[in-house]
Amino acid sequence: MATRKPISLLKGTDSKGQTWPDESGRITGGTIDNFLLWSVKQGASDITFQSDRPVYHELDGVLYPATYKTLDAADMAAILHKIYGPEAQARLASGRDLDLSYEVRPDRYTRIRFRVNITAILSRGRDAVQVTMRALPNEPPTLYDLNIEDHIVQNWAPRQGMVIITGPTGSGKSTLLAAGCRMLLERSHGCGKMLTYEAPIEYVYDTIESPRSLVSQTEIPRHLPDFAHGVRNALRRKPEVILVGEARDRETISAAIEASQTGHAVYTTTHTVGVAATIQRMISSFDAAERPERAYALMETVRMIVTQALVPKIGGGRVGLREWMVFPDEVREKMLDMDFKEWGAHLQRLIPSYGQTMADSARKAFEEGSIERRWYLLLASSTGG
Repeated sequence: MATRKPISLLKGTDSKGQTWPDESGRITGGTIDNFLLWSVKQGASDITFQSDRPVYHELDGVLYPATYKTLDAADMAAILHKIYGPEAQARLASGRDLDLSYEVRPDRYTRIRFRVNITAILSRGRDAVQVTMRALPNEPPTLYDLNIEDHIVQNWAPRQGMVIITGPTGSGKSTLLAAGCRMLLERSHGCGKMLTYEAPIEYVYDTIESPRSLVSQTEIPRHLPDFAHGVRNALRRKPEVILVGEARDRETISAAIEASQTGHAVYTTTHTVGVAATIQRMISSFDAAERPERAYALMETVRMIVTQALVPKIGGGRVGLREWMVFPDEVREKMLDMDFKEWGAHLQRLIPSYGQTMADSARKAFEEGSIERRWYLLLASSTGG
């Protein structure tokens, strides 16, 4: 079939509405990589294949159709087989979603990596599939590339204890965490042995030169069944730094606390918004009887919490806004002297003295002309700040 010229599916002259110029009548295993490379060159951060819909990609936080035709069952079967393998349909039918990484090698020196989620859905009254692919850079950015505040950078590397990065899905938690790991690796004295446990592995550190550091990355559940197993595994391998991709349940949170108590620097993420809310959410994951003991253990080990949000930037792109708080000895001692149920309100009052509220971060961005007023108002009220 002859190659079509790209068609704009959106009214006006928005060039981002152009569809894939090499689109033909059928998506096959042989054309998927070419499409992914084209989409990444357009600046796509996320690409979504969904039954009965065109392919969509996200540019600067906005969805645009990337193909003219909708995907039928044969297209989706080819996509699943190429990205996951022949057992994809059976695994989806068992009621599981699939998390993995995918890589395209346009030449022997270049790797384009994606984080992938495959989920069964209902479309037009029948079982269908959505495949979401997040494009990842070849190497993690630096903290300075991300314009991370100096106060965060200065407190990123405690000798021991826990640093927690929080935010909703798509807020750049993994990118911030990877940038922080890169800083540790690139220090003149390195960071010793760094072990990461991720689901899936997103950023890799192959190109980062660090002769005094050794990085080992483990994918959950490909190499180990869950994050809690990962932390217990790490304690047998004498690391200095442990990265836990997500503290999503009581077992993982408890294991991360114990690793922090035994002299390790532990980095992890949660899907919470705000410093105080993060502490409260982590405590609430435990049964009522064990909450007091686990709450005080958490407070003894936490060193910094950073909440990040990505907001559309005036003129295009997105800007990262952050609420954070550092937990020095005097703050932790003050919290340990009171009932943990009272921590939320006290922490909210302490944030301006030991970090910055999301409201202040949004206000600065608004006054600089970086974001619209509606985003400032939304974020100013989102974390109680």
